[in-house]
Amino acid sequence: MGDHNINKETDDRTRLEFIKHLLDDIAALQQMYEEGKIESGIVRIGAEQEFCLVNENWRPSNKALGVLKAVNDPHFTTELALYNLEINLDPFELKTNAFSKMEKQLKELLELAYKAAAEDDTRIVLTGILPTISKAELKLDFMTPNPRYYALNDRMLELGGSEFRMHLTGVDDLSIKHDSILFEACNTSFQTHLQIEPEDFVSSYNWAQAIAGPVLALSVNAPLLFGRELWNETRIALLQQSIDMRDVSHAMMNQQARVTFGDSWAEGTIIDLFKNEISRYKILISKEIEENSLDVLKDGRTPKLKALNLHNGTIYRWNRPCYGVGNGKAHVRIENRYMPAGPTVIDEMANFAFWVGLMVGRPQAFDNLPEVMDFKDVKLNFIKAARNGSESVMCWMGEEIPLKELVLDKLLPIAHAGLQRMNIDQTDIDRLLNVIKERTVGQTGSQWMVKSYRKLRKKLKRDEALVVLTKSICENQRQNQPVHKWSNDIAIPESNSSASTVGHIMHTRLLTILENDLAELTLRIMQWKNIHHLPIVDTNDNLVGLLTWTHLQHLSKNAPEDINLLPVSGIMVKEVLTVNTSTGIQEAISLMKENSIGCLPVVEKGKLVGIVTVKNLLQFDHE
Repeated sequence: MGDHNINKETDDRTRLEFIKHLLDDIAALQQMYEEGKIESGIVRIGAEQEFCLVNENWRPSNKALGVLKAVNDPHFTTELALYNLEINLDPFELKTNAFSKMEKQLKELLELAYKAAAEDDTRIVLTGILPTISKAELKLDFMTPNPRYYALNDRMLELGGSEFRMHLTGVDDLSIKHDSILFEACNTSFQTHLQIEPEDFVSSYNWAQAIAGPVLALSVNAPLLFGRELWNETRIALLQQSIDMRDVSHAMMNQQARVTFGDSWAEGTIIDLFKNEISRYKILISKEIEENSLDVLKDGRTPKLKALNLHNGTIYRWNRPCYGVGNGKAHVRIENRYMPAGPTVIDEMANFAFWVGLMVGRPQAFDNLPEVMDFKDVKLNFIKAARNGSESVMCWMGEEIPLKELVLDKLLPIAHAGLQRMNIDQTDIDRLLNVIKERTVGQTGSQWMVKSYRKLRKKLKRDEALVVLTKSICENQRQNQPVHKWSNDIAIPESNSSASTVGHIMHTRLLTILENDLAELTLRIMQWKNIHHLPIVDTNDNLVGLLTWTHLQHLSKNAPEDINLLPVSGIMVKEVLTVNTSTGIQEAISLMKENSIGCLPVVEKGKLVGIVTVKNLLQFDHE
């Protein structure tokens, strides 16, 4: 997530000083580039592993800070939410056993996390989106107490107009409003880095864009959100929409999304990429910076370009240009941000090796991509990959090619040649790229998850199926068998319900009626659909009343003569007892018993989000 040393309240002078530092950083970078002070002649790889924390019931745990303290290792850091952590792996020179060394370190650090988490009845899960996450864990109570996160949240809400809106469409639909950036925390990634020669940066960056679709299509591992089947890699749409701050206006302004694939090929040098981002994106957050980068250069030292890196960290390109300093030397690199976490370490390392092999194996024919490929085809490939995964048909060099054919016939040979060129051990090349080959003809993480979830839903309710699915993901990961070998036959425990709050069991696919609709329409709908409880809302989806079958039966005995001409507001119950998603199940049961009612609408900030009925709660009543 970048620099954590941020002041939540920044006065105008501090902001202006920050902008001046930002401009000086660009000037310093230009000077280093022209004077050959950016490292070249060596290639390094690096990675960041994000992961989820779950409790004994396989639901998001808020114990990240405790686990971090117990691990006590500088490779670990916090993430936006208290149910996520991140591991920053060491950089390794790209040669011989680089992937084996990184894989070994990742496994060792994950094992530290497993052990530290277990001491607090917590487990870790590698997955693009945790299946059991719910809206209850997207409240600010679950945000990591860090000034940067609160400052970012406040600034984005200010620009976005007090709330964000999302509409995701796949096999199912999901339309939702929210008032924090914590939806971003639903996403966990395996972010990979590749150091690039400064003079070749733009050609390498464009090639990274060109291969993003095919690489993503084979890496997909996030098809579910709130139990809805959406995209094969729902993270792509979710992250873009969850922090989209563009104004909706009558003017057809070409506003660039903060989360973006880009809209054209890169041109010029890496400095031009950064200049373009400063020009197009508002500065979200700033901080006081002690040293001027140009002064640092004059002193013969290497500047860290803190203002540039902070601003760059608030622009979420799926392929992000990066500047860094290691061992006193400046370098530039590309960060691949679109690959999800999981399903296993071996799957992630295979994705990494495939991407790196393609990057370093770039054929000469692709040195000047604007001459041979249309950028819109490349961007469309990325969107198709996120939607359809390995079933995608890619446009490659002007031809429509099924993904499997493109990978097996064209891309895997390029990756093989690239890794061999960097003298990677042949055993690692064969081992990792064979995982890609088998997954191409087998199943991706998303395909396994969807098949398994559909089978579980034939026997279990939604919440129960998501819990069992998450448990199975964790168990498979511990065996470290690549996902193409995972079975879809998941054992269902005799007692599998771990629901504790109303949010876990409520109905969310609701029929509602507006308060000014005709009462007779309401009565007919309840008869047609055999509905015993019908929430009444206003035009803003605020709950304003309720109709129940019991109430209607009582009303029919004393009905006014013009009942069929009355609006719903004339016959509904206006004093409605409600709960929220965090209300405990036993508390809801007690409320129903004490008040002799058969349902409880679930409301958040006045908005109807669900309903629970006696039928929902009977299985949990142990009193």
